[in-house]
Amino acid sequence: MLNFELIGKRFNELRNRSGLTQSQIAEFLGVDQSYISKCEKNERQFSVDILEKAAELFGCTLEYFTDESSEFKPMPMALRARSVDVEDLKTIAAINKIALNLRFMEGLLKGE
Repeated sequence: MLNFELIGKRFNELRNRSGLTQSQIAEFLGVDQSYISKCEKNERQFSVDILEKAAELFGCTLEYFTDESSEFKPMPMALRARSVDVEDLKTIAAINKIALNLRFMEGLLKGE
């Protein structure tokens, strides 16, 4: 059974850590800002496809949202911009997806 409170809490922590607003995340995910707010407060549930896109953006596994024992291993990234738009977020998500896949493959090679 999924712990929706954990999902909302972890999403909120990752969003805050990234320095992005609910509005910026909502625009990237193609949803309304109120949807993000309600999900973070556990008043509504994130859909799986939204969590998958968010995981790519935040550079974490989908498992991190649902498994309390899962650890977040941040990927260092420097971003020098006064403002971040949706296209920037799409680029960041694509880079993170590649980095996560590389991390996974390295783990396989090490026998993890």
